[in-house]
Amino acid sequence: MQVTDLAFSRRLELAEGRAGSRFVEARARCEPGVGSVWTEIAGAYILYDGPRSPVTQTFGLGLSGLPSTEEMQRIEAFFEDRDAPVLHEVSPIADPGMLALLSGRGYSPVELTTILVQSLAGRANAESGVAVREARTEEREEWARTAAAGWADTIELTDSMVGLMQVVGDAEDLRIYFAEIEGRPVATGALAMHNGVALLAGGATLPEWRRRGAQRALLEHRLACAAALGCDLAMMGAAPGSASQRNAERQGFRIAYTRIKWGRGATN
Repeated sequence: MQVTDLAFSRRLELAEGRAGSRFVEARARCEPGVGSVWTEIAGAYILYDGPRSPVTQTFGLGLSGLPSTEEMQRIEAFFEDRDAPVLHEVSPIADPGMLALLSGRGYSPVELTTILVQSLAGRANAESGVAVREARTEEREEWARTAAAGWADTIELTDSMVGLMQVVGDAEDLRIYFAEIEGRPVATGALAMHNGVALLAGGATLPEWRRRGAQRALLEHRLACAAALGCDLAMMGAAPGSASQRNAERQGFRIAYTRIKWGRGATN
């Protein structure tokens, strides 16, 4: 396992930023009226997907050096010109000057995310009683509805939620998967890859089919697929101390670091 240094964190953060940019491009294709767009400033991904979208933020800021005043002004204008809050996911391995820079410009911490990683060296698919397969192109809508329904007990199931998952399923370079029990799709997962890093996301299970091993089977399958496709590292994010973090650690992930989201003009 690699040590958690600047180069390591840059790989992780830019892999997530890259996946976000692919989502933004998919939204622009599917729903051009949203005005979704992304750019790169100061070595970071700058993403806009609507003023309330969780994708609207930056990734990788401060990992290519401390941004200049002019670069910060450009980034802030990118969001403010679109009436969106300015949000930055900042690694603790970023330039130490980021703390003073952000607090000095009126930002405050709004969220923490634990970043977990696992080496894929020697990874092979484990035997499981749950069937997992990659969704076909014509099954993207079914995947989206299954994924949205998997969160229905914690997030209101609306057409916009299903639409969000449809955009996820349409993103370039993203692989989407079903877990099936008794021949029925009961859980979903997604896999994005960049620079040898496999980003795991999209995990949801229909409430009545939980605790049957679907998510574990999806995890093992995606890790094996990523290793076979040349990735040497897997990553995922979770709320610190959450059940998701504990489950990831039980399944071989280790904590790399806890990331801070800094916000200005945010309502949450």
